Amino acid sequence: MSPSLSRTPVYIICSPRPFVGKTLIARLLTEFLQLQRGSVVAFDVNVKEPSLLDYLPRLTETAEVDDTFGKMQLMDRLIVDDGLAKVIDLGFHAFDEFFQMCAEIGFIKEAARRRVAPVVLFMPDADRNSARAFTSLQDFIPPRQLIAIDNEHVMHGELPRVFASGRVVRVRALPPFLKTYIDRLSFSFTGYLRAEPDASTELNQWIRKNYTSFRDLELEMTQARA
Repeated sequence: MSPSLSRTPVYIICSPRPFVGKTLIARLLTEFLQLQRGSVVAFDVNVKEPSLLDYLPRLTETAEVDDTFGKMQLMDRLIVDDGLAKVIDLGFHAFDEFFQMCAEIGFIKEAARRRVAPVVLFMPDADRNSARAFTSLQDFIPPRQLIAIDNEHVMHGELPRVFASGRVVRVRALPPFLKTYIDRLSFSFTGYLRAEPDASTELNQWIRKNYTSFRDLELEMTQARA
């Protein structure tokens, strides 16, 4: 790991709602971190297939938060400042249980004490439950560590104020034929960049734009003072 990246990042991609593009963002971020850092571990907390484990089996482990043992196993991995970037693809079924645990154990403060940098990437949709869940996270997650992902494939038009008032990362919608292409289990974003060096193609530009957004976030979170 580069000496400038002084804190261990933990990215939690989440939503209380299904079908918001959460696993897509987890795939993108995990592949970016593998390219950027040389190593990453992802945790798949999902009940629906295909999931992150199906797309990136060599980088992904399954995790459970349904019982105390599973929660502690996961937290023991997340709270360690070992320089290994971590990504959690948190299924909507586990949203409440996971963040209730985070609030109860003071995860954010304990992570800061141990030089771990948690970042919550929240995937909104137009449902009122989504807005209520985001507001509840604002009660204990600092604004700079809570980011709304404006997935244009899900959020058509202007992002509601409850999400737009904080930090936002925008992900442009792809045409349906390209969306189908990247949804294949065998598809790799980094592999595509290496195989298709023409930076003028729409998919090449889309991947690079998202990787740039992640790079900026990674530098900011890992270099910030604990």
